[in-house]
Amino acid sequence: MTSMPASPDDTNLGPADTGTPKTSGRSAARLWRRELNDYPVTSRRMAYLAIVVLTTVVLYYALYVQYAVATSIIMHFHMTYSYFVWVSVIGNAVGAFASLVAGLADRWGRANMVVYGLLAAALLSLLGLPNAPDKSTYLVLFAGLSFIEGIVLVATPALIRDFSPQLGRATAMGYWTMGPVIGSLVVTVVTSSTLSFADWQDELRYSGWAGLAVFVLALMGLRELSPRLRDQIMVSLRDRALVEARAKGMNPRTATKAHWRQMLRLDVVGSATAVSLFLLLYFGAVGNLVVYFAATFGYSEQRTNGLANWYWAANAVALVAAGLLSDRLKVRKPFMIVGAIGSITVTVLFALHATEPRTGYYTFAALFVAIGVLTGVTYAPWMASFTETVEKQNPAATATGLAVWGWIIRAVVAISTAFVPVVVTSATPLVEHGAQVQAASVRAAPALSIIDAHPRLFAELDAYPPTAVPPALAAQAVREVGADGLATVRRAQPQLALLQRYGSQVKSATAEGPEQWRTWWLICAAGQVIFLPFIFAMVGRWSPRKARDEAAEHQRAVDRELAALAEEGH
Repeated sequence: MTSMPASPDDTNLGPADTGTPKTSGRSAARLWRRELNDYPVTSRRMAYLAIVVLTTVVLYYALYVQYAVATSIIMHFHMTYSYFVWVSVIGNAVGAFASLVAGLADRWGRANMVVYGLLAAALLSLLGLPNAPDKSTYLVLFAGLSFIEGIVLVATPALIRDFSPQLGRATAMGYWTMGPVIGSLVVTVVTSSTLSFADWQDELRYSGWAGLAVFVLALMGLRELSPRLRDQIMVSLRDRALVEARAKGMNPRTATKAHWRQMLRLDVVGSATAVSLFLLLYFGAVGNLVVYFAATFGYSEQRTNGLANWYWAANAVALVAAGLLSDRLKVRKPFMIVGAIGSITVTVLFALHATEPRTGYYTFAALFVAIGVLTGVTYAPWMASFTETVEKQNPAATATGLAVWGWIIRAVVAISTAFVPVVVTSATPLVEHGAQVQAASVRAAPALSIIDAHPRLFAELDAYPPTAVPPALAAQAVREVGADGLATVRRAQPQLALLQRYGSQVKSATAEGPEQWRTWWLICAAGQVIFLPFIFAMVGRWSPRKARDEAAEHQRAVDRELAALAEEGH
């Protein structure tokens, strides 16, 4: 067995020198040269995994906080709802192509993409987005943040795969998947606790400071396996000695050919597309929950984010629990099928409640808990199975396979986001004018009661400019309404004009909105149905007993190969 490095200093630092390198030179090199030539002991491996998960949490915190304060951003920049939607669409499209760029992580490495990408994201959240002078600049900066997210979306699960053997993969992927989920939970917890005294710029800055803190940790502590180690399949930690022995004789360049062609197969592309459709409800929760509950139930941003805490917390717990149980039983597919069927059922129930204005807060909370649990039961085992499916084609092309998945999932998000206003046409007038109309209705209520009491009179008055009302009609108005009543109506003219311009649109949208949102949530349920048949295209056993037998046979094969290597003097 190859001896273990005593500390992270045992990484590759470049070609050997004839002299002893200076300490400052070694320290500087460690900020870029991060490869490990030996598989790390468990404590260090857990530390690397924890850094990757923390990085993912703060990155998604920075990305998702925009949606938690969506209505404030729309009002600040005087955006239309359609413009804000296209900010998200363009951001996700940019992120999709960034995921393809991240496929180069198989050749360039993963760790530096994660570390320095996190720095750029933190600076954008701290200094860029909160200080954007106009909506166009905001769009460009958000696209930059999305570009970074697209890269890290690929590089971080690649690192998780590298540091987790297959028999612990679902647990590790469960923790990684907690990144977006805990990021969402952090968003809702922070915003629901601070929006009473903080504005949307402060919320973005909080995420920037969190990103800088984790960047320092990742800069000093994150490492990655050398290509010779990561380009092999590792079923369990007991394979470590064999993996290291094989690595000594490998030429990593021979494993980097035809990656994209190897990944463009049904089991990879089909399952990546299927899970992207399965997650339509998740994407809807991230991007539209505040808009949905504000428009349909009149919830504030703070109340909606408090409600969303139920979903994210339940999902986070379920991801880890499902991963642990999947690894213990050594199967993935039963979890995916049970979780998906359960999620479809509860999503349909949620969609049906979209037309019930009397649905209570805790009814939605219970539905969110159920959806969160069932999504977690499905997704953590799926992530493990997907990386194992990629490994079946070529373990050296892990980042390439994840890049295919990253591109597809970002593309699906972009397309689905663009279609929300097409399906939910009521969202645009409600988001853009709903609050104004509601406020105007309150302020103009006394005037409206006067007008409603004398509809014919005010219809005649409206036919003339205020300075050109015939004296006889003016005298009639004073007799019937009184000078104080006419003064009340005059003071409410700005509000009355706004109600006349937008009131009917908002009224129609309020009536039509619940049905349209129900249609969208049912589309999300249909995406989950499409996911089901692609489970059968992925690798993995259905029976825990057969999976145990296969693991035992693998261990016997490893023992035989190690014995053969020992006889050969390796």
